[in-house]
This record gives sequence, structure tokens and C-alpha cells, in this order.
Amino acid sequence: MADHAGPLVIFDCDGVLVDSEPLSVRVLVEALNRHGVDMAEEEAYRRFLGRSLATMKQVMDEEYGFHTGPEFLEAMRLDLYSRFKKELQPIPGIAETLDRLQTPRCVASSSNPDRIRLSLTITGLIDKLEPHIFSATMVKNGKPAPDLFLHAASQMGMDPKDCIVIEDSPAGIEAAQRAGMTVFGFAGGSHAAVPGYRERIDALSPDVVFDAMPDLLHLVQNYMEGRGGPMSRQAL
Repeated sequence: MADHAGPLVIFDCDGVLVDSEPLSVRVLVEALNRHGVDMAEEEAYRRFLGRSLATMKQVMDEEYGFHTGPEFLEAMRLDLYSRFKKELQPIPGIAETLDRLQTPRCVASSSNPDRIRLSLTITGLIDKLEPHIFSATMVKNGKPAPDLFLHAASQMGMDPKDCIVIEDSPAGIEAAQRAGMTVFGFAGGSHAAVPGYRERIDALSPDVVFDAMPDLLHLVQNYMEGRGGPMSRQAL
């Protein structure tokens, strides 16, 4: 990473760096269905997109009366990692964007560290982001709480007001806003076609909504130039 002044750009991982959300939701829904829990993929997106495993376990326990014990979680993890190794792809344009982005960057994801690093390794992105990788397992409360983003900023030596978060989930956008950070909503993952997804993103009024990762370069440049003072919300 080049040493240039500028904001800290904090990337979520799933759905922002890697196009993993359809695989993850499919594995989860199939696992639940095998155990007699009837949940459609659209419902899984609405409830769990951008949220931690701990949140998923709590929802299943409290609202569905289904205990996701160690055996269930391990079987789901093995299935997911197997599919990742066969099918996981980077978000189009992300490698080139990272190479050209001349500001500090890090990853802050609801996934556990092993899954984050596996995803980034499979997609060839790990060397562009290591070692600045932060997980919800490192803080008390996952997204939509601001804890993870505040932890990442602290570890990177940055003030929250000097951070831009790149997020694809409503929970992540809310977390970034609660952390006092600028947030760019990314709607370029495969799951953006899920009914109601874009409406849920727009309803939170992130500073920017964009759907082509290379556009991030000029969006960050606009932020740095501070055109018109505080950034006005825009959609590409």
C-alpha cells in the first residue's frame, strides 16, 4: 500500500470485495431447509445480509426456535468453503481499483477472520489488503452497531470523520453512519437484483450509491476535493 495522505477507506468484504452473498445465502437456506426450517432466500437476505454469525444464531434461536449448534455450523462452514473454492469471484474491477487507490485502506467484515482471509486469497486480493483486516469477532457488538468500524479506525490511527466506508448491506450502512463516517453504498454485487434490496439501501440515505467499483476512484477524489463542502448525496 502506497503511503499517501487521504481518508481511510474501509471496505466491507462480502458483497464489496468478493461476490459471495448469493453463495452464502444459498448455503444457509439449504442447511436450514434440511433441518425443517422453511426460509426463502429473499427472507435470508433481508434478515442476515451484512450481519454476524452471532446475530444469525440469535435470530434462529429466538424467532424460529432452531438451535444452530456446533455440528450444524461446522457442516455449513465446510459446505460454504467448498463452494467458495469452486465458485467465488472478486467483485468486477476491484483488483484494479485497489491498485490505483492512493489512500490508506482496510477491511472490516462481519465474517470471521478465517473466512475473510480465505475469500480474499481465493480471489487474489489478500496481498492488496493484508494485514489490515478486522472482524466482528474482535468487538462486542456486530453491525448495525458502530463498534467494528470504530475499532478499525482506531487500529489504523484515523479519526472516524476521516473515514469512508464501502458497504453493501443496510446493517453496514447503519453501522457506518452511527460511527460518524462517510458511507458509500455499493450496489454492484450479484445480490443487488434481489427484490427490495436497492430500496432498502436508498432508504438509509448513504452519502453515495454506486454500482461499478472503478467509480470509487473518482468518488474518493471528489471527497478529497470537498466540492461544495460536505458531500451531497448522489447516485450513479
